[in-house]
Amino acid sequence: MSNSTAVNPGATSGASIADFIQLLKPITWFPPMWALMCGLVSGGMTPFQAPWLFLAGILLTGPLVCGASQIINDWHDREVDALNEPDRPIPSGRVSEAAALRFAFIWCVIAQAWSFMLGPWVAGATAVGLLLAWAYSAPPLRFKQNGWWGNLSVALSYEGLAWITGAAIVIGGQLPSTSILVIAALYSLGAHGIMTLNDFKAIDGDIAVGIKTLPVQMGPERAAKFACLVMITPQLGVLWLLAEWGHIVAAGLVTVLIAGQLLAMLRFLTNPRQLAPWYNGVGVTQYVAGMMVSALAMGGHFG
Repeated sequence: MSNSTAVNPGATSGASIADFIQLLKPITWFPPMWALMCGLVSGGMTPFQAPWLFLAGILLTGPLVCGASQIINDWHDREVDALNEPDRPIPSGRVSEAAALRFAFIWCVIAQAWSFMLGPWVAGATAVGLLLAWAYSAPPLRFKQNGWWGNLSVALSYEGLAWITGAAIVIGGQLPSTSILVIAALYSLGAHGIMTLNDFKAIDGDIAVGIKTLPVQMGPERAAKFACLVMITPQLGVLWLLAEWGHIVAAGLVTVLIAGQLLAMLRFLTNPRQLAPWYNGVGVTQYVAGMMVSALAMGGHFG
């Protein structure tokens, strides 16, 4: 399929600010912004203590870094979108291919420049996140073609790097403590399973275009069991560490949230393809609640 016939590469008429905002996909910004807030809280601060610093971090992880990753993904998926989502800004011709690519590069530069204002480790985490965004969508790596690498890269960017960024902001852009790095890493690993949940909705389409998600590689039932195992196991590690560090109240709350997820998983496993969206609403909500409980305990906000 040639770009010239499928995506209207030279079309520029009708482009508006709304079209460029659509490329940024604001609906995807919540996970990294939540993880950043967890990092901020785990570092001992609340958004109310340093609201402008908090807003600077939210702007970095959501609209800038996550937004850049969405522009990059839309540009590299423009031919697939011409078939599946022809009303998207690039395949519809409202935003030309050249304009979208320029937008991606400019947005990356803005994100990286903004990160330097928040300290060296924040800048480093931002650079890694932007590199992963290109590696996820762009050849020759194109991690999204394989569920193992694609899900891992997104999980690291959306959870781990965003958490570390939030914690680093609190301490003037320096490297957070080992305990924070470990908890961020564990929740990142668990998020690999969450990414797998999103792949159940498009198994047939992924097979057709050759994207090897875990449900495609393993089959829906085995992939669902694996996703559940990946989500639960790191949380058990978090639970053990919280108890070991004396955060008994937080450990108790995380235990309740893990039990709730296990109950939801029992239902999810009966029909993974149909119930994946349901589990996203019920089980994943408890997962991210556990993230905040852990962050609050580590930041000294409660036991």
